[in-house]
Amino acid sequence: MDPRMRVASSNVHRTSSARQSDSKLELFGFDSLVNILGLKSMAEEPAQTPVSPTDSEDIGITIGRPKETDPKLGTMMGVFVPCLQNILGIIYYIRFTWIVGMGGIWQSLVLVALCGACTFLTAISLSAIATNGAMKGGGPYYLIGRALGPEVGVSIGLCFFLGNAVAGAMYVLGAVETFLDAVPSAGFFQEKVTVVDSTANGGSGITISTPSLHDLQIYGVIVTILLCFIVFGGVKIINKVAPAFLMPVLFSILCIYIGVLSAPGPNSPKGITGLSTATLVDNWSADYQRTNDAGVPDPNGPIYWDFNALLGLFFPAVTGIMAGSNRSASLKDTQSSIPIGTLYATLLTTMMYLLSVFLFGALATRQELLTDRLLTATVAWPAPAVIHIGIILSTLGAALQSLTGAPRLLVAIANDDILPVLNCFKAYEGSEPHVATLFTSFICISCVVIGNLDLITPTITMFFLLCYAGVNLSCFLLDLLDAPSWRPRWKLHHWSLSLIGALLCIVIMFMISWAFTVVSLALASLIYYYVSLKGKAGDWGDGFKSAYFQLALRSLRSLGANQVHPKNWYPIPLIFCRPWGRLPEDVPCHPKLADFANFMKKKGRGMSIFVSIIDGDYHESAEDAKAVCRQLSAYIDDKRCEGVAEIIVAPSMSDGFRSIVQTMGLGNLKPNIVVMRYPEIWRSENLTQIPSTFVGIINDCITANKAVVTVKGLDEWPNEYQRQYGTIDLYWIVRDGGLMLLLSQLLLTKDSFEDCKIQVFCIAEEDTEAEELKADVKKFLYDLRMRAEVIVVTMKSFEAHADGSSRIDDTQEAYISAQNRIRVYLSEMKETAEREGRPLMEGGKQVVVNEQKVEKFLNTMLKLNATILRHSRMAVVVLVSLPAPPLNQPAYCYMEYMDLLVENVPRMLMVRGYRRDVVTLFT
Repeated sequence: MDPRMRVASSNVHRTSSARQSDSKLELFGFDSLVNILGLKSMAEEPAQTPVSPTDSEDIGITIGRPKETDPKLGTMMGVFVPCLQNILGIIYYIRFTWIVGMGGIWQSLVLVALCGACTFLTAISLSAIATNGAMKGGGPYYLIGRALGPEVGVSIGLCFFLGNAVAGAMYVLGAVETFLDAVPSAGFFQEKVTVVDSTANGGSGITISTPSLHDLQIYGVIVTILLCFIVFGGVKIINKVAPAFLMPVLFSILCIYIGVLSAPGPNSPKGITGLSTATLVDNWSADYQRTNDAGVPDPNGPIYWDFNALLGLFFPAVTGIMAGSNRSASLKDTQSSIPIGTLYATLLTTMMYLLSVFLFGALATRQELLTDRLLTATVAWPAPAVIHIGIILSTLGAALQSLTGAPRLLVAIANDDILPVLNCFKAYEGSEPHVATLFTSFICISCVVIGNLDLITPTITMFFLLCYAGVNLSCFLLDLLDAPSWRPRWKLHHWSLSLIGALLCIVIMFMISWAFTVVSLALASLIYYYVSLKGKAGDWGDGFKSAYFQLALRSLRSLGANQVHPKNWYPIPLIFCRPWGRLPEDVPCHPKLADFANFMKKKGRGMSIFVSIIDGDYHESAEDAKAVCRQLSAYIDDKRCEGVAEIIVAPSMSDGFRSIVQTMGLGNLKPNIVVMRYPEIWRSENLTQIPSTFVGIINDCITANKAVVTVKGLDEWPNEYQRQYGTIDLYWIVRDGGLMLLLSQLLLTKDSFEDCKIQVFCIAEEDTEAEELKADVKKFLYDLRMRAEVIVVTMKSFEAHADGSSRIDDTQEAYISAQNRIRVYLSEMKETAEREGRPLMEGGKQVVVNEQKVEKFLNTMLKLNATILRHSRMAVVVLVSLPAPPLNQPAYCYMEYMDLLVENVPRMLMVRGYRRDVVTLFT
């Protein structure tokens, strides 16, 4: 058949199949989840892959033909071989026999067992986390960051990156040192010669030559540059080269074992006794000595070795367990390869180290162990050259693994876009991290220039131990919290093992060097602090968020639904953002409301809930509500206010608020104070719906047992930088549980009001009661630990000031105007009711008009306003009790009462408490 016919036939078949699939999926065609979950791909439509706004993780479900990628690695080449190459490094070849000689057999066994236990427990924790879901590049950084959050992940990840980069320098120096020991004539500078006393030679000295520092530096830099060129070739080339490095290493280890079993040879030094029980007994105990910088015994040497120092020297020999997880992005199946490959490599090398302690301890005298730097080469079969080649290849292979893993770790951190300063290291998926490789090479070369292997290894140890502790803590936290998403396939773990592993890592760090430990922890803390300040917040579902959630649930359950004791009472204000007022559409809340909410909290403790109500149908306005919620949340963050944003869609503002006041909050974490702006513009803007809404909100709060704080003069409310001088005046008319007193004290805790003084005004019935009332109030305030001046206003002076003035002031003009407006409003209401043949109605409810009571209420507000203007005209802020709306009276009348109360008072808080105390006399 013609190829074009095949294509046409195939297209027709696919089209018919698509139509058939479409008919099956018509019921789901309107569902927005179809694109997200990839259901449409079953009908030959491409599935859309969602992108996380925080870490850009690819979490899409792809159905159909997978994206073509490079061949992935299996367990052997992807995890086991890299781990084995990193673990079997320079320490085993040129330092392990020396460690056995210095620490003795039994302490060397403890040393290996301690380090092996640390890495084995870390490998178990690593396996548990790695099998809990798909894993991207970044290795331990990815695991720690997703478990403990971006701040901890980046801080430990960068330290681990430095550890890998410095480890590359250690491996390069080991290879160069071995090369110069094997070929001394290759050095450009004179070797360093040390004479060691030997009682076995009748008091004569043993001359030990060590390579020159300058030769180590020159060759080290050259080798590092050559390795970098190989790394630039990519992972493919390194994977092809890796077996060529590993096979000679394994063969050289086999040659060492054969040589140990066949020792002593005909040309062996006298110190090599072969496997001997007597030698084993002689080397059983430790013999710590002073050495020079090259590790050669010297009674006048600057370095004194003990168990802790040996621990720092040996630990890098077991730190290759992360080599496989560093390549997680290149693995075919991370959830299977990482546990199997890492644990097998850890167990195999630990058993090999334990066996080598016995073999080396029974092989040679202590003097030989301490002075022959390449004892493994001396005893190897058939010739030392085999070991020299094995050492060089093993160290170069380990250096390649370090120089390959470290840049990819840095790229993984940079690609998460947490720190903008790391953007230069970003690399596209599938591309080689050339910039990160150059930076890693620079660090490696800088450490090579130091040229001292024994000085570099403790630094590496600290960084690796810090990472291991982070992995163990991550697994411990996840296992202890046991969140629904924690379902690892690796079952051989328990939170107690992870905790022991983390503690063991920390103990080893302090055993090695408390100074290095403090420096490494300080470095990690500085990075953590820097990320917290400059980093972009990312929600990765980390364990701390789960811990906070569970702690919040537990605390909420422990609080119960009973009333909180006044000593533990905190204001939880419900901020009513836009009930009325003219604000631009892009301004979600009055700018001063957040400032006022912060003034209501002591030292920032407490939570505010910012609420806005959108009129309309929920299904039609749901997206608008989400946009407004995001805008309001940004406003809260910008104002640095601890609070959350909530948007309600309701047919009307009254209905929306009634829903809020009934359902908002959980248990004792429900809002207890409703804060809103006083509607000063209701008459000037002719907003006739405001009186009924305002009165309805207050009545709803009274019914729901919520306190109310209404702010008049919000536009003039000071911010945190505007200091106020004067008095805060309280007109304490009704018992409110001490809320007004508490608010005044909270205002004093802020910088803006700390220079103010409090005045408490009380009203007495008769003059004879004034002094007694003043004394009682003073005693009450003293017991409450509140400093305030008490002023008693008697009813006589109260009446005299309102009625005795002969001139008509602004307040009296407002009083007369209010009378006239109420008279007109009531007459219009009566005429409408008579015309329609129904009783007086407002808001669907019947109202009763008692003109005498209306006049009485107006007169009371006139007198109270006159008293406030007489005593508190210059006050910074005035707090007064908010009267409840009279039953069955029109809401319009109540608004006139309130307008008369606030007349000519620039800044006023009208406070209504609720049926409980918020302050207590008792400690």
